[in-house]
Amino acid sequence: MNRPPYTVQKPPKKLSTSQKSALIAIPAVLLIALVLILISFLNRPEVQTPNNSSNGSETSPRGEVPLVQENSHVLDDAGEGAPVLVEFLDFECEACGAVYPVIEEIRKQYDGQITYVARYFITNHTNSMNAAIAVEAASQQGKFEEMYQKLFESQSEWAEQQDSQADKIRGYAEELGLDMDAFDAAVADPATQARVEEDHNAGMSLGVRGTPTFFLNGELLQPQTVTDITDALDAAIAESKE
Repeated sequence: MNRPPYTVQKPPKKLSTSQKSALIAIPAVLLIALVLILISFLNRPEVQTPNNSSNGSETSPRGEVPLVQENSHVLDDAGEGAPVLVEFLDFECEACGAVYPVIEEIRKQYDGQITYVARYFITNHTNSMNAAIAVEAASQQGKFEEMYQKLFESQSEWAEQQDSQADKIRGYAEELGLDMDAFDAAVADPATQARVEEDHNAGMSLGVRGTPTFFLNGELLQPQTVTDITDALDAAIAESKE
């Protein structure tokens, strides 16, 4: 059976003192990620706009585009009224890869207190779309988070290449034990790329121009340190309980 090719797209309580200390104790290599976030905000990569713009437009009023849609990928759900942290990300983006372990640590520290949502955004990296399509295809088998983690944790193996890394990315799906016939069919289905573009176009309408971009309770969050994130989350949690 011939495997279909990828489409290559180029260019509550607040935390206790001990809990906050745990965050401060994150290895120095992770703290460097926050520097990369700042760099990413100051020097955004050129955005690669998908051809299909039917699900949103750059000029749409921000208020008309929901930050979380019915089909959004919610990795942590703390229930109604909980603060909502949304990240627009690109799996090939170095800054996203660097901040990934920081966000994973924050997700653990705030487990049950915040809702975290991951949304696709495509920049000018050669395999940005390939990676997003693979994650979306995996999500159809209930493996969004597993593929999301796999691509970030293996980013150094496949990112920043000038040729398609679709075969290598497909190999990660095999490692996760996915049904590969179903995975390949999903990758080849134009609806899968359209779902990725839906997030991207929503991001454009919301003013996203690079990755990572964070929103907390509908407001743009521009962290420069770990405590910028935790302080904002603490404040949002406290406000939700008033």
